[in-house]
Amino acid sequence: MFAKHWFRLFLLCFSLGGLTATARAADAPHTYKFSPVNQFGVELTASYWNPIIQYISAKSGVNLVLKIGRTSADTTSYVLAKEVEFAFTNHLFNENRRRMGWRLLVRRDYPAVQAQILTTADSPITDLKQLADEEVVFPGREAFVAYKVTYAHLLASQIPVKVVFGGNHDGAFAQLFSGKVKGVGVNSQLAEGYTRRENKHFRTLWSSEPFNDLALMVSPTVPEADAKAVTDAFLAMGQDPEGAAVIKRVSEAVKLPPFTQFIPAREEDYESYVEFYRTAPASLQ
Repeated sequence: MFAKHWFRLFLLCFSLGGLTATARAADAPHTYKFSPVNQFGVELTASYWNPIIQYISAKSGVNLVLKIGRTSADTTSYVLAKEVEFAFTNHLFNENRRRMGWRLLVRRDYPAVQAQILTTADSPITDLKQLADEEVVFPGREAFVAYKVTYAHLLASQIPVKVVFGGNHDGAFAQLFSGKVKGVGVNSQLAEGYTRRENKHFRTLWSSEPFNDLALMVSPTVPEADAKAVTDAFLAMGQDPEGAAVIKRVSEAVKLPPFTQFIPAREEDYESYVEFYRTAPASLQ
């Protein structure tokens, strides 16, 4: 009897311990992967985004971890393969990708950017037509503003160029200033930041109409409660002294003017992207 009593007590304690462990596991925050487009080199991209997502994870109670590839195309491939749940991107606005169901959450309150085709300030090239049959570098095949918009303009202008990819903006700029290529397709915001970081100067050959900054987007697999918690933390970041300090610090690291806050991202903010895809060549869809 005595042995049987202790055996029952052991089973009860084991059962209660299992229930406690299960409850703890249920209470533990889920971890989601976050992939921002590589606008800089991998190390600089990580140094920009890690402090932001660490802050957001702490404030929202939803764990975010960074997942970036070697190039912007690699990072976008994670999104398309459904390997990540949050993305900071402008690569999901063509018709096929919109069907994946990713939803806009927030964007930085930066002014709209432009697609630009640039050369070095001291280049003998002063007119876009002079790039005909020359090598022109772009950050990557997925770069909407810096490649798709700029290359579409070259095609429409019947200026044939030899396309080279640099992997990201910094890689593209390095090829331009080393003399390997004659021109570069860029996002105007990042060209300005590169000038501040590296004291390198450009000549503008062409600029597009404006496009809004990239947006934080969420996969349809993320529960609404978690998506809302992350959204709320981003929206409150600029009003919190701790959050504002993070924004200032990471902006200084990449030599961009600090944005003030994250603001809601709406479908109408990205209508210019959708409109581009309505008439873009099939090769740029």
